[in-house]
Amino acid sequence: MDLSMRYDFRQINAFCVVAEELHFNRAAERLHVTQPSLSRTIQNLEEAVGVSLLHRTTRKVELTEAGKAFLAECRLGLGHMDRAVEVARSTAQGVTGELRIAYMDFAINGRLPEMLRAFVEAHPSIRLSLTYMTTAWQRQALLEHKIDVGFMIGAFENPHLENRPFDVNQYVVLLPLHHPLANAKTLRLSDLADEPFVLGDRGWSAFRERLFLLCHEAGFFPHIVQEASTSEGIFGLAAAGVGVSVYASCARNIQRRGLVIRPLIDIEDTIPTFAVWDRAPKTKSLARFADFLGAWCEPGYATPAAGTGER
Repeated sequence: MDLSMRYDFRQINAFCVVAEELHFNRAAERLHVTQPSLSRTIQNLEEAVGVSLLHRTTRKVELTEAGKAFLAECRLGLGHMDRAVEVARSTAQGVTGELRIAYMDFAINGRLPEMLRAFVEAHPSIRLSLTYMTTAWQRQALLEHKIDVGFMIGAFENPHLENRPFDVNQYVVLLPLHHPLANAKTLRLSDLADEPFVLGDRGWSAFRERLFLLCHEAGFFPHIVQEASTSEGIFGLAAAGVGVSVYASCARNIQRRGLVIRPLIDIEDTIPTFAVWDRAPKTKSLARFADFLGAWCEPGYATPAAGTGER
């Protein structure tokens, strides 16, 4: 039988006070009730539990063994209730809560870790749940309310979503250390026309579409010999000499032996990273994150994702 419906918080609290005082009159005074009323409350509780919790004599009140065990669990339960109230109030105020954040490669290899670290320091009670997703997956997840914030390539035009420029990258080329072009300080995209390419797979569609357009303007279409699903795969294949690759300038934040990074001086276009979330935040935690992001980004959008040093 479900006993949870046969006694209430008031009875549990009364029992804990009696157990602390081991005196009905003093306990009644603390609870601002009469002694007979308190006695009935404890009797009703014992009937609901089905065992004697207190041993009463004319001289003293003692806890039975069952009462001692019951008291320990009641104190845990009351502690959880106090915590539940605290969490509910804090969550309503946006002090605590959880945010589901998705990111793609250029975000996590750029400014995102720095921003998240600053947010956690300012709001330590808001838990961040981070998930890797390509830009295409993030867009779908936002529409299905599976994530709260996405850091993706380009803006996501939707009347229900807020877009904020977060970071910007230039285009760079990744070359194996001993590649003939590795000695050049700068390159043009057209210099890569006859090279085998290593690129992200179709999950990288947002980046590939931008790159293919630039290659078309440069008079060629990249000859893709190998695809990878991750940045680590792209870097590894390029370093192994499988092909060259075009990536974002945040590549300079990643240490990889056997790889040379060179700027593409003829490409004026950049790769923007946007933070995207629901225009009408459904939680105070998301509203706090949006406010923090707005303050943190000003005027940082024009700041490159990495230094200008080459290697």
